[in-house]
Amino acid sequence: MNNPRPMFSQLNIVSGDLAASIEFYRRLGAEIPEEMVWRTPTGIHHASAKATEPTGEIAFDLDSPAFAGLWNAGWKGRDDLRGRVVVGFRAASRDAVDAIYADLTTAGHKGLQVPYDAFWGARYAVVEDPDGVAVGLMSPASPVFRSAPPGV
Repeated sequence: MNNPRPMFSQLNIVSGDLAASIEFYRRLGAEIPEEMVWRTPTGIHHASAKATEPTGEIAFDLDSPAFAGLWNAGWKGRDDLRGRVVVGFRAASRDAVDAIYADLTTAGHKGLQVPYDAFWGARYAVVEDPDGVAVGLMSPASPVFRSAPPGV
């Protein structure tokens, strides 16, 4: 593989009760500002304890199972997502996401979400490690590729 190695950048927990998880992690000391909590008419679907732009820190995110099934096609329709974890790695570029995904799946690792242009503006893909842990691969976000979030 000719691309620079991706860097660990995110921990995402799929929560069965986001309001309770947000309260728990705030009590623990995570700073989750209200403006970083995404609500729709069906409830809370995402919360982030990080700045909207990467700062070199590790991102900590919480997502609803319904939302997780939208950004990871391999999880669509599953009812066992509560408590699942996604370990995120930031790739250097959009092309690097595709190359890393191809390298890992060609080596026999299961692909859960083929690379695609996600609504938040990044190129994104998900593979499983040998123990079944989901590993997200994400490029830097670009406003050119941003779109409206999906309905949840």
